[in-house]
Amino acid sequence: MLNFLPDLHEGHAPITLQHLFRDAIDAFDDWKTGEAEPAVMHEGTLVPISTVFEAMRECTDIVPKTVVGLIAERLTKPWDGDGPLDVMTFSTAARVMGVLVRKRKLQESDNPALLVAAERSAPPQIH
Repeated sequence: MLNFLPDLHEGHAPITLQHLFRDAIDAFDDWKTGEAEPAVMHEGTLVPISTVFEAMRECTDIVPKTVVGLIAERLTKPWDGDGPLDVMTFSTAARVMGVLVRKRKLQESDNPALLVAAERSAPPQIH
């Protein structure tokens, strides 16, 4: 699948990608049992939320506090950042959300082994 998302620039995401990340979190929240993975709209193209999270895995920008709260409430352990202001990067948030998407897909799959095998053999995304 081609990736039409904007690239990071030296670890920094354009504001449009940061907003899309927030939209992807909202779509994850609205994801109902039995539905396919949600997608968000970017420049007229539907993009799966997992693709948005993957695009932000190397982003060093700091996540706004409101988004940190949305991510932290999903964690099984309390969030305790290692920075002086207890901050979270988009990279950390993207990794957490990516795991949650994969976990959700596994929970809903009739055969989790097939889902894992399919994800491992999927072609790499083009940026």
